[in-house]
Amino acid sequence: MSRVLLIEDDRAVREGVTLTLRRRGHEVEGAATGEAGIAAMETFRPDLVLLDLMLPDKSGFEVCRRIRATRQIPIIMLTARGDDIDVVLGLEAGADDYIVKPARGEVLEARIRAVLRRAAPGDGGPDPAVTQPVETHGDLTIDRAGLLVGKHGQDLPLAPSEMKLLLYLSSTPGRVFSRQQLLEHVWEHSYHGDARLVDACVMRLRTKVEESTRSPRYIQTVRGFGYRFGPL
Repeated sequence: MSRVLLIEDDRAVREGVTLTLRRRGHEVEGAATGEAGIAAMETFRPDLVLLDLMLPDKSGFEVCRRIRATRQIPIIMLTARGDDIDVVLGLEAGADDYIVKPARGEVLEARIRAVLRRAAPGDGGPDPAVTQPVETHGDLTIDRAGLLVGKHGQDLPLAPSEMKLLLYLSSTPGRVFSRQQLLEHVWEHSYHGDARLVDACVMRLRTKVEESTRSPRYIQTVRGFGYRFGPL
């Protein structure tokens, strides 16, 4: 199973989540502070990070940004309140998903499995079999098999959700997807209230693939409907 780094200052929560995940076969390393969690990134080499937003030494938002500066592994936020502002700020900082505490073991497991699938090769969109392994769309190159995206010949560091969203949209250029459709296919959620996951990920993706986020060429908004890739 996966190696999970849990950055959580509440000892009871940390021990409870650790026990729950270990019973499901995961290898878990716990950290009580942001700095300890950042240090564990190098020593533990996790496949995924569970990150509390309220830490004693620094905010979870800052920890998320620091991890994202060097690593594109999946990050799931843990939030006690689920407040919109906290969730949006965490997603803007680079998180792939969020879970409101306390969370049942089956919820944790489902979210972990879903976000790890986004980071795995071989999930290139609705109909990847009809596409070439490496595609060119304007200034972008997309290698679906290798999960690599380049712009002007330079590789782009995309978080798992950003990668899967781009792969999914670009597999059928011009087709409009609603936020609900993207939520179900990319995040594997069905709750319509989590459409903010889609909007935050689109915003982050645009900052990486577009020349101008005000006039996006690739990830376009279709007002009243959702998003589409191109047409270029």
